[in-house]
Amino acid sequence: MTATGPAPIDTDELLRQVTEMYRAVAETPHQGFHFETGRDLAERLGYPPDQLDHIPPEAVDSFAGVGYFFDLADLQPGEQVLDLGSGSGMDAFFAALAVGPEGQVDGLDMTQAQLDKAESLRAQRELDHVRFHNGRIEQLPFEPASFDVVISNGVINLAPDKAAVFAEAARVLRPGGRLAIADIVTDEPLTEAIVCDVDLWASCIGGAPQERTYREAITTSGFRVEVTKTNPYRFLSDQAISASEAFGVHSVSLLATKEEAA
Repeated sequence: MTATGPAPIDTDELLRQVTEMYRAVAETPHQGFHFETGRDLAERLGYPPDQLDHIPPEAVDSFAGVGYFFDLADLQPGEQVLDLGSGSGMDAFFAALAVGPEGQVDGLDMTQAQLDKAESLRAQRELDHVRFHNGRIEQLPFEPASFDVVISNGVINLAPDKAAVFAEAARVLRPGGRLAIADIVTDEPLTEAIVCDVDLWASCIGGAPQERTYREAITTSGFRVEVTKTNPYRFLSDQAISASEAFGVHSVSLLATKEEAA
C-alpha cells in the first residue's frame, strides 16, 4: 500500500460513513461536524462575497470545502468543467458563473442527498449548462478528453485509491487541460490507528496523504504541478485538532496542467 494507493481500511464501512456524514451536511448543515461549513468558511477561504451572492444560499450553507482554487483555475467563458465530489453544488454553481451559458459544468457525487439538493437548486435557477451525476470519482462515467478543467474541493482525500482518481482526471481532460483542486494533506505520515479510523477518515483527516506523495501521485498521472498554496483552513473538534497538530495536517490548493502528448 502506498500513501495514494488502496488503503488498509474497511472500504464498505468508509463508504457508509462518508455517505451518512455528507447526507447530514446536505440536510442539516448547521448541526456541527469535525469541520466548518457555510458562507463564513467560504469567505475566509477566499471566495469573493459578491460572487457568492449569485449562488443559491442553500448550496452555500452546505459548502464543506477546504480551500479556494478558482483564482488558480482561471475559468474562461465556454469551457467544459468537471467537479469531482460536487456536494450540494456550490463550486459547480460558482464555476457556472465563470464559463457562462456557452460553457458546461458537470458535477459528480456519490451521496444522493447532496445530488438531490444540488439538482433541486439547479432546476430552480434554470441553469441548463449545469448537470449533476451520481458516481465515484475513481471511476468517472465520461469519455476521454471531455473537459477543459477538473476541479475538486476537499474530496480526493476521502478516496481510498487516490492514484486512481488522478489517473481518471487525466483521462477525461484534454491535453493541456487543468486540474485545480483544494485538499487535505500532511507533513508527516499518519499512524495506522488514524488511517484505520473510519470516523477520522470521513472527517477528511484519516485519508490525508503526505503532501510530497500527493504531488507525486499527480505528476505520475501525467500532470505538471504549476502552483501550490496553503489555505487558512481549520478543524473544529478536539480529536481532529489533535491529529492536525501532531502530524501537520493542513489544506493546500494547487493547479496542475495535463502534459501534452509527445
